[in-house]
Formats: sequence, C-alpha cells, structure tokens
Amino acid sequence: MDNLPIVYLSILITVLLGSGVIVLRQVLKTRKTENALGRLQKKLNKEKGTVQENYELGSIYLEKKMYSQAIALFQKAIKAAEQENEENIAPIYNGLGFAAFSQEQYDLAIRYYKEALKQNPNYIFALNNLGHAYEKKNLVAPALETYEQVLKSEPSNITAKRRAESIRKRLVSS
Repeated sequence: MDNLPIVYLSILITVLLGSGVIVLRQVLKTRKTENALGRLQKKLNKEKGTVQENYELGSIYLEKKMYSQAIALFQKAIKAAEQENEENIAPIYNGLGFAAFSQEQYDLAIRYYKEALKQNPNYIFALNNLGHAYEKKNLVAPALETYEQVLKSEPSNITAKRRAESIRKRLVSS
C-alpha cells in the first residue's frame, strides 16, 4: 500500500513522457513541412521550377486541403514533365486524382487514376485509390476487380484486403 503513490506517479510520468515525445515529433514534422512550403513557394514565385518541386509543393497543398492550388501545381508539373521528357509522372496523376476525389469529383478522380495507371500499370496507390473512387460511385464490380488486381500484385496489401472483404460481404447480404 505504501508503494501505491509511487506507482501512480510512475505511470503519470510515463504517460507524460510518451505524450511529450508524440507532441515533439508532430512539431518537428510540422516545422519541416512549413519550411519546405516556404522554400518552395518562394522559389516557384520567382522561377518555373522543376517537376519535382511543383509535385512537392502540390503534395503539401494536398495535405493542407488546398485543392485548387494543388491541382494547379500538379498541372504545372505535368507540363514540365512533358517538356523534360520525364518518365515517372504517375504520382502526379495520382495526386490530381486525390485532389478531385477529395472534392467529391469522382468521375474526374477515376480519369486521373486511370491515367496514372497508364503511366505505371503496377502503381499500387493509384489502384487502391481507383477502387475507392469506384466504391464512391457505387460501381461495386469494378471496385472489387480493382482491389483483386492489387492483391494479385501485393497479396498482403491491407487496404485492398479490407475493402475487398467489405464489398464481398455487401454482395452476399444483398
């Protein structure tokens, strides 16, 4: 019984330390993002910028839910990629799809995800996102087919497993 206050105090200190570490990590992540945001905005206001810089800033805007700014930067990145004969533009189209999806423009999102997959047929993120967009449009068969395509390439993909199981359960109960 005499040790009870010490146990409680130890638990409290452990919880506070754990919380402190979590908060510190979040602050450092936010600071890193804000530094990148400021640096990229400053640079891209002065000059055209590279494909990567436009993509990075667009991705930051996506995180901040600034979709129209993200879309504009992704479109700039695609134009720059075409001029520079850049090969790896699937992530840019995926970003455009995500921005459209976030604004509930599912048809447009599907178009962008398909373009990402045209650029890289094995792009798992775009496949999962395409499946999700199909689900939002209530296109159950294409959604399930897309998730199954993910699972052929990546059998342990948690997102595709969970979403495919959910669709199968809905189909069985219908």
